[in-house]
Amino acid sequence: MAHEGEGIATSPEALMSRLAQSHYLADEELATAIFLALRLGKPLLLEGAPGVGKTEAAKAVAEALGRDLVRLQCYEGIDAAHALYEWNYQRQLLAIRQAGEAETDIYGDRFLIARPLLQVLQAPDQRVLLVDEIDRSDHEFEALLLEFLSDFQISIPERGTLCAKSRPLVVLTSNRTRELAEALRRRCVYHWIGYPDAEREAAIIMARSGDVARETAKAVADAVRDIRARPLAKPPGIAEAIEWANAATILEKGGSPWPEAFRRAIGVLIKDEEDIHYIEPEMRHIIEAAMS
Repeated sequence: MAHEGEGIATSPEALMSRLAQSHYLADEELATAIFLALRLGKPLLLEGAPGVGKTEAAKAVAEALGRDLVRLQCYEGIDAAHALYEWNYQRQLLAIRQAGEAETDIYGDRFLIARPLLQVLQAPDQRVLLVDEIDRSDHEFEALLLEFLSDFQISIPERGTLCAKSRPLVVLTSNRTRELAEALRRRCVYHWIGYPDAEREAAIIMARSGDVARETAKAVADAVRDIRARPLAKPPGIAEAIEWANAATILEKGGSPWPEAFRRAIGVLIKDEEDIHYIEPEMRHIIEAAMS
């Protein structure tokens, strides 16, 4: 399947079709951004609110290309050892002891532990790199990424510079909790992912859910759109909408009538105590309006 990567990227429309086969419904703008990143050999930076499908987009692209997804989850304080590589010091020490007076190369491949960036450099045609939530890292880590994203190479003092044989596909996601450096942005194809409209979200729910009726998916999409318009601390994402549709369907099949099934399943949609207390008095009205 890995050899099919070029075939699906003949146009944004062809890419949209193949992503749909992976149950990811990309709009024209997102498909175009992915297409250009593939064809230009540039990283793809996806920004948007939590839960709009940024990480899922990277997973779907990897599946469509027939490649393994290598995920680097960012966090405050992440460093080179977690992102690039590190040496297996215990194995090196053991090799030195076993060698005795003889010389031994303790910087060979068997002592090198490849982390996500190096893993992708080693097999760029077989892997897609996802740098998830880059905005959680600090500016020092962004600087660390610049060499990699510019020339797709890594400098290892003991080994020299390792370069990818071809340009790998790299997807970066950001929830925009802080501004990213301009130097990082300039290296990427950029796309902002917003919440879908109710019609598209209903289609996404149908594509990703297990056993949800079309009317249920539409009602969920309409209700979630109403809920997101309110001043919540943590508005529900698309994944929560899908979970809500599935949970309400399970409750309905167990005997709960529809408005009650939606209300009882609210814990899979809203996951903040203050938000639940805020929205509960309005839930019946929101659900009835969505089902009308």
